[in-house]
Amino acid sequence: MGQRSSVHTIAGANLAETEQSEPQVARFRAFVSYSHADAAIAQKLHRQIETYRLPVRLRADQKIRKHDGRLGRIFRDREDLPAAKDLSESVKHALAGSEVLVVVCSPDARKSIWVTKEIELFRALHPDRPILAALVRGEPQESFPALLLEDGAEPLAADLRKQGDGWRLGFLKIVAGIADVPLDALIQRDAARRMRRVMAVTGGALVALLAMIGMTVYAIQSRNEAQHQQAEAEGLVEYMLTDLRTELKGVGRLDVMTKVNERAMDYYNGQADLSDMPAESLERRARILHAMGEDDEKRGNLDKALAKFTEAHRVTEALLARDPENPDRIFGHAQSEYWVGRIAELREDWDRALHYYRAYAVSAKHLVKADGENPDFLLEMGWGYLNKGIVQLKSRQEPDYGLGNFREAIVWMEKANAASKGIDDFKIQTEIGNAYAWLADSSFLKRNFAASLSARFRELKIKQAYLEAFPASNVAKFAVAKSKYAVGKNLMATDGEQAARPYLRAAMSDLDELITLEPLNTEWSFVRNRVALELDRKETENVD
Repeated sequence: MGQRSSVHTIAGANLAETEQSEPQVARFRAFVSYSHADAAIAQKLHRQIETYRLPVRLRADQKIRKHDGRLGRIFRDREDLPAAKDLSESVKHALAGSEVLVVVCSPDARKSIWVTKEIELFRALHPDRPILAALVRGEPQESFPALLLEDGAEPLAADLRKQGDGWRLGFLKIVAGIADVPLDALIQRDAARRMRRVMAVTGGALVALLAMIGMTVYAIQSRNEAQHQQAEAEGLVEYMLTDLRTELKGVGRLDVMTKVNERAMDYYNGQADLSDMPAESLERRARILHAMGEDDEKRGNLDKALAKFTEAHRVTEALLARDPENPDRIFGHAQSEYWVGRIAELREDWDRALHYYRAYAVSAKHLVKADGENPDFLLEMGWGYLNKGIVQLKSRQEPDYGLGNFREAIVWMEKANAASKGIDDFKIQTEIGNAYAWLADSSFLKRNFAASLSARFRELKIKQAYLEAFPASNVAKFAVAKSKYAVGKNLMATDGEQAARPYLRAAMSDLDELITLEPLNTEWSFVRNRVALELDRKETENVD
């Protein structure tokens, strides 16, 4: 660890001699190695591992069995070192008595000589015992200690970063590695436990929400208290539909938000006049309506979603009228235009969808006019063209199937990527990859198969670069798998089965790996079934 005093310089032979003189070596289930700069994260990880309890059905096979399901003692220096012991000797014996090494990886950890020495000594003592990498900061190549990247192979890693697995899934990966149990069993148990907690919180919060809304309706009758009470009520509504909503999304249970959404909508429906409402209240109102609308859209309740987005459109339009040159107001209204258009697209109401998507594109042009160097605004411009192209392709209303709009979308997204100067560039590049996917579909319909295949390969290259940057990201793995599937389908129609099959089989392998991690992920399973059908169809044709 970067600045700590625990210098570990002993060799394996010296350790063996020491162990002969020591009657007993302390036993630890795992040793947490970390840089001084990551001490807070290491402490959190250490605490959560020691307090974690395995599901009952997984406890019987544990080497260290405890009736309460705990994994056992986890070593982290400064916590487990007896004051009378020499520091280096204590760490040495802790490594000797540990079954697993967990390395908290970051750029500081890679530079730390102490982390390197701990890895080196653990490998010398236990060449067959697992080393788990917990990525907390930086990219893998700049964060994994060099010893973990020998022979070009990355260690078994859990990406605790937000853009990776996230803390919860990453933590479960570490537990699964320490306990040597299936990850999917831990995920299922964790989802069930979190759902029970969320349902309990939701029940109490719903009661509070309804009470607060009732108080607000009463307060509105008294203008002196209306603004204060309204702000409190709307603040609670916003919490329910943002922070709590995020928790519910994490466990796949947005359905419990139905009653909350309905009562919040009843509250807003009673406020027809927006002219006297403060801008802050209107902005909050629009955000909440967008959140509720997205929930309805994901559940397939398009009528309810449209009601939310239509009301949000009225709100953001009122805000824009007050300050028509304000980029924030333009941006907010653009989101409302997009969502009304999106619902129309899902309903296959092509004329209405195209109308709102064109309005959205006009708003994007105003944003670029206000700040032509803002990558977010440039990206909005790209999406404006992309959305119009998608409707043209799906509706078959335009002779070029949206080809021109897809090309323009890529141009503007490339500008956004250049303007980002490396900030969140993979997000933008992923959008460019998606635009190439639509360009491929459009070219295919126009029977320009060479251009279609070229676009597919561009898409695959972009998504593979994303996966190389974030090798532990399941989102990136799924994107690559879908892209391989698309390349395979394109090749199947042009170059034939022999050229297509390697891409289809690679997509199948990637999806099988993902589903092993999350068997209940319906989206992954759906795409895998599509790939399987494509392979089975061709094999059946060959037999016939």
